[in-house]
Amino acid sequence: MAAEYEGSVEQVHEAFGDEQYWLARLADSGADDYSLDSMTVDAGGDIDVITTQTLRADRLPGVVTQFHRGDLSFVREETWTPILGRQATATVNGSITDAPATLSGTTVLAPAKSGGGSHLEFNTTVEVRVPLVGGKIENFIGGALVDLLIAEQRFTTVWITENT
Repeated sequence: MAAEYEGSVEQVHEAFGDEQYWLARLADSGADDYSLDSMTVDAGGDIDVITTQTLRADRLPGVVTQFHRGDLSFVREETWTPILGRQATATVNGSITDAPATLSGTTVLAPAKSGGGSHLEFNTTVEVRVPLVGGKIENFIGGALVDLLIAEQRFTTVWITENT
């Protein structure tokens, strides 16, 4: 998956290291409940963020409620490197609390090839260890990730415009 940002690599990376950005992004996420569980930005430019987003059970599609009862909480950790050679990289790991579902991936944030701005490339693997329906759930999660990436890109673009 990929997304284009109007902001530069430096501007996007700076947003990722801003606690107010994360609080606003979580509030805008559409989750019923959310928390910024942990955030560390070290002097060298490394950023580590852990969030939890919860959807109430009544909002979940049938394919998900077949394997998971109750509210669904997704815990995500993003660990960003400092900008080196005009780009930053991250590892992203996620899991659904009390469910056999995980996500892992890598991200590269680099200058856009055409014009200004930046380009984010996200490669991920989703694994749902449920016999027979695991593949359907993985496809559902994959589609939801595309929608989430688009929403986060839009949010970040507005955030940078309003806060720089």
